[in-house]
Amino acid sequence: MGAVLDLLFGDPQGFPHIARLMGITINAVEKKLRSALPSSPRSELVSGILLVCAISLIFTAVPLSILILSYALWPPAGFIIESFLCYQLLAAKSLKVESMKVYSSLQSGDLEGARKNVAMIVGRDTAELDESGIIRAAVETVAENASDGACAPLLYIFPGGAVLGCLYKAVNTMDSMIGYKNDRYIYFGRAAAKTDDVFNYLPSRIGALFMMAGAFLLRLDAKNAVRIWRRDRRKHASPNSAQTEAVCAGALGIRLAGPASYYGEVVDKPFIGDGTRKVEADDIVKANRLMGAAYALLLIFALILRAICIGVVLHGAV
Repeated sequence: MGAVLDLLFGDPQGFPHIARLMGITINAVEKKLRSALPSSPRSELVSGILLVCAISLIFTAVPLSILILSYALWPPAGFIIESFLCYQLLAAKSLKVESMKVYSSLQSGDLEGARKNVAMIVGRDTAELDESGIIRAAVETVAENASDGACAPLLYIFPGGAVLGCLYKAVNTMDSMIGYKNDRYIYFGRAAAKTDDVFNYLPSRIGALFMMAGAFLLRLDAKNAVRIWRRDRRKHASPNSAQTEAVCAGALGIRLAGPASYYGEVVDKPFIGDGTRKVEADDIVKANRLMGAAYALLLIFALILRAICIGVVLHGAV
């Protein structure tokens, strides 16, 4: 039900969202820890570990308590609350909506508007990006977040419901907020980054496999998607981020990643893909279709697997 709600409504502007609550809580805990412990590499490493433990505990124990209570009082209420939580943990629709704003701006010739729209979904500097740079940034975001925002949460929700999904979302949110290798977070954010690497290790690879299947169904270059994935899936500082990005680059026949500017500093990253042609605005549409196909296939697979498991349990009970 949560996946259906996500596909229908996405993330309405101004609507309360659990990820925003996680962000507020992470900031509050960070401030408390930094004020309580001395500023040194060792202390910041310890503080980062404590933050990961605290946030993980909060966003596992609270949803679990709410769901246990609601299911005990009135099972339909438990189902509604859990469905709503699962809906907020998935971000396929909002990712598509925000990236398509970039596409719409490019189609209307509004390059400045496209820069502003892509700045809402990427972490890099966008003020100096040309049209090709804007397109690559949007496609990379869709390709990478096809795992983090769609496939990975679904894979955690499938066995553990909203509780395990909330734990994953909390870990992923910590990484997106403090998992940086800059002066402020090089030590404090290390535990969050490493924990996110562990949580995304299998989902990113499973997402890549379903994206390859999606490329085949959409009649994109599935063979090249497999080739580029095998060659370029490790071309990223994170062990997980290039998995789906490499599949997308191969399926579309374009080159992604490469040097990018962050807070005025150019980071020299390797390219992913061969770039057999120049990127174009329609690649944003194709990337979204590829993400949607992978997401739909994974959802169907999860539902079939769940039905089989329920059937086995019922058969055993008889």
